Amino acid sequence: MRIKTTLGGLLLAALLAGGCATRTPTLYYWGDYQPQLYAYLKNEGSSHPEQILALQKIIEEAKAANKSVPPGFYAHLGLLQINEGKPELARQAFETEKTLFPESAAYMDFLLRKLAGGKA
Repeated sequence: MRIKTTLGGLLLAALLAGGCATRTPTLYYWGDYQPQLYAYLKNEGSSHPEQILALQKIIEEAKAANKSVPPGFYAHLGLLQINEGKPELARQAFETEKTLFPESAAYMDFLLRKLAGGKA
């Protein structure tokens, strides 16, 4: 009986220690993107030009960390560029999103058609 208790205690200690030992690296570089997105969706906080600068900073940090930005990042940047009257920069952002995340192609094509003045 005492052996079972000792083995159980050792097993529990090993599981607890092993669970805290390593952290799985993230696939994407998030930086402070989530607060930026939240501020954009709530329409509060920094202005669109400030948000664009913050997103561009995150892109540079991601490149320095040799990671990719998360899905939707360039789409968000493109929408900000549209709001600032910069359709060519928006188009580039949508194309980048489409290239990095092919699953977004249908939505990016929709936005690109709208940007070009075509029917949705």
